[in-house]
Amino acid sequence: MKSSERSFARRVDLTSLQLFVAVCELGSIGKAAEREFIAASAVSKRLSDLEATLDTSLLYRHARGVDLTPAGESLLHHARSVLFSLEKMQGELSEYAHGVRGHVRVHASISAIVQFLPEDLGAFTRKHPEVKIDLEEHLSTEVVRAVQEGAADLGICNIANGIGDLQTLAYRQDQLVLIVPQGHVLCAQTSLRFEQTLDYDHVGLHANSSIHLAMHQAAALTGRNIKLRIRVTGLDAMCRMIHNGLGVGVMPRRAFELMHGVGELACITLDNAWATRQIQLVARDFSTLPVTARLLVDHLSLAPA
Repeated sequence: MKSSERSFARRVDLTSLQLFVAVCELGSIGKAAEREFIAASAVSKRLSDLEATLDTSLLYRHARGVDLTPAGESLLHHARSVLFSLEKMQGELSEYAHGVRGHVRVHASISAIVQFLPEDLGAFTRKHPEVKIDLEEHLSTEVVRAVQEGAADLGICNIANGIGDLQTLAYRQDQLVLIVPQGHVLCAQTSLRFEQTLDYDHVGLHANSSIHLAMHQAAALTGRNIKLRIRVTGLDAMCRMIHNGLGVGVMPRRAFELMHGVGELACITLDNAWATRQIQLVARDFSTLPVTARLLVDHLSLAPA
């Protein structure tokens, strides 16, 4: 290593990198300071020192918070990579400690969280009480991005498009169904194709959700549009809207069964191939995950299909 490289490594400390990543994730120095339990002035000073060390501006500061400069975007990528490597090192070394300790950062889709993860993670934590799991709910596309960028050790989601060089393992399978209010004209059907629902108003999820994207693609193939009357962020809200006559909606069957009682509703099987979905475990490289994350992967990959 050249002397200039050694000098640079000594001048950039890990705490400053961690605070920089926190500010980027939250978009605010004040919010990052609150989350990291440190004074906002101290965070600001560390960021200024980091910019001085790198001899470039990393953030655009404004009244609403901060935005990344091009140099800041580059540093965020490298900082996450460095912190991810340190997390992996800690996990590997923990194998030599007494018992299994550490924590696993998991990002998962709402379908995985509502249907399967409460029971599966509960069983895991009872078996490994010293392992902490940080679970965040995100859209499937955001889950994949978090794993790619090192913001999550493990992703759990439905994958509709390419994921680059990430690795996947099968976790669970779910079945999308149509939810209608009792007494709706479609209640007479035991199964149907999604295209048969396009004459009716729909209650939909987020525009970038995997369910919405699949519905939109299916409608586009017929040359028609979905009559989207309202969009909600949660499955329980969708059920309540459907119960009150605002339209029909598509959600996973098990999620509907778990929320049964949220309104007088019925579910109808969708015959489309895309309605049967595989929920995957996603990681950069399963073989290099910290030992605690590998334990969780082993546990989840053995869950019933």
